[in-house]
Amino acid sequence: MHNFGHGSNLPFLVEHLNLFLVTTIFKKTPYIQQGFMTFMVLIKQLVTRVESPPPRTQYQPLQLEIGGDDSRPIKMDGTIRFAKEEHKESPTFNNHSAAVETTAMGSSNNPEVILDETKFEEKLNLWALRIPCKLCKLATRILNGYLIDKPRVKPIAEDPLCQKNRYLVLSEKVKSQDLSDIPEKKLDELKGLCEFEVVPYSLTLGYSYWSADHVLKQILPHGVDVPSSFETIVKANSHIAHLNLHDELLPYKDVIAKVIYDKNYPRIKSVVNKVGTITNEFRVPEFEVLAGEHDMITEVKQYGVTFKLDFSLVYWNSRLEHEHSRLVSQFKAGETICDMFAGIGPFAIPAAQKGCIVYANDLNPDSVKYLKVNAKINKVDDHIFTYNLDARKFISQMMEVPNSEIKLESNVPILETRETCEIQDHVDLNSENEKLTADLGHSINSSAENIQSSTTNAATSVIAVKRSFSSSHEENGNANGTDNLESGGTKGKANKRKRGSHISDTKTWEHIDHVIMNLPASAIEFLDAFKGLIHKKYWKGPLPWIHCYCFIRATETPESIISSAESLLNAHIQESIFHKVRDVAPNKAMFCLSFRLPEACFVEVDQ
Repeated sequence: MHNFGHGSNLPFLVEHLNLFLVTTIFKKTPYIQQGFMTFMVLIKQLVTRVESPPPRTQYQPLQLEIGGDDSRPIKMDGTIRFAKEEHKESPTFNNHSAAVETTAMGSSNNPEVILDETKFEEKLNLWALRIPCKLCKLATRILNGYLIDKPRVKPIAEDPLCQKNRYLVLSEKVKSQDLSDIPEKKLDELKGLCEFEVVPYSLTLGYSYWSADHVLKQILPHGVDVPSSFETIVKANSHIAHLNLHDELLPYKDVIAKVIYDKNYPRIKSVVNKVGTITNEFRVPEFEVLAGEHDMITEVKQYGVTFKLDFSLVYWNSRLEHEHSRLVSQFKAGETICDMFAGIGPFAIPAAQKGCIVYANDLNPDSVKYLKVNAKINKVDDHIFTYNLDARKFISQMMEVPNSEIKLESNVPILETRETCEIQDHVDLNSENEKLTADLGHSINSSAENIQSSTTNAATSVIAVKRSFSSSHEENGNANGTDNLESGGTKGKANKRKRGSHISDTKTWEHIDHVIMNLPASAIEFLDAFKGLIHKKYWKGPLPWIHCYCFIRATETPESIISSAESLLNAHIQESIFHKVRDVAPNKAMFCLSFRLPEACFVEVDQ
């Protein structure tokens, strides 16, 4: 059969011949006319096939759909599919269309965002070289700069036809099968290395390939800022993503949470958002779970300290990690610390690990519960005494001097550091109990039974004795050293931690080194509790450092905060240090005001 080629006029001639015959010879013979028209249709189809021969076909060796977690490299082990496809001289890159649909939500300003994952698929039709797998390393060096260069996409892929070969996937800039886009010098070097075959290669980047930032920028309305970061809370083998979305992002909170969850699973298994401002009594933010599990019990690790907590019941902020470390670094082993708003122990636990004795209080019973748990987890339960009181009542109780004029022996021992100190390996518990029972000044009868129970298993080299109060304080107010040390290895580690220290007879109403007031929204209002609090007759050494956290807005100054503190103390502050912790909002920052408690806070006691 003659091949007419692309420049042939055959279709034009056939069309005019058809028109001539229909309008002249067969005009009055309809049956013949109908048969002839059918014949001409067949002729046209034949001409079309001759004019446009079918394209060359070639097996498409590999179809890959790429996706996965942004934090992990993606292996090129997708499902292999074979199909006959039209061969194209150069690869194409199909940009995805808009990946968002919007409908009205009562207001044109807040359109509903619907995530369509299929619209994020991008197909790359590339070229690849089939070479022996043992030569891949050398070949990749030769072709450096001409292999596919995309995050989490490896340039070496398996050959589905032969295990001894591999595919070297070329970049999009290599557009032709003759590899004319690669310098001749590199091709000659590659040809000298081995024989290779150029094959077409198809790669699909799916929704799961793209980062959360990329997806959110595509689907959120123009002008809406994409959340730049979120706080992560460790949760066993996974994390909780804690969002704090601004008002403009709240209409899109569900789709934002879904994208963050999709992109970080299984590393993140819950996405929560803070609801409103903190207004409840215990300063615990309210959260709504937007995606994933509703289990909020989790663990956090900071500077070697493990904190367990229920994120829905207690306050926690991972962004304060550096501040916790900064303040604790100022404490010395053997010092006495009072933490008025201790929470689950971000200051108390590290301070106890450093060898301090810590009296930790919080109004939230759930915080106190987890404070005890964390003291035990970190093996400092012999150094921490917990209280569940109002902060004013707590600090007053710490400074309360017994009514009895009898000079008491120590009922609240603290550690004093000594480089050479002999550690007592065994303690006679019976004699210790008798001594403590005789010495306690607060309701001896009610305290003796408490002391007996609290020291039954305390056969450690150094004894940290619980402070005992009258029975009226026992439900919420008495100090609870968080149970005794566990047997076995725990005791040995505790002794090692406390080596070089011994017990002194200093009492809290005689000396405290530091008071922590970490409640920035209102801590400064509690400073009036120190007016006339300390009895000068019994106090030993310098007055304590107060570390009071506060918020300062753009309209305020450090001087105005100090002035407020002095007004509440009814005393002049001479030594003070202002430390900026972090910015919490536009025109609002968190600070720590540290100062030595003024001597005007002493109360004179009759001799």
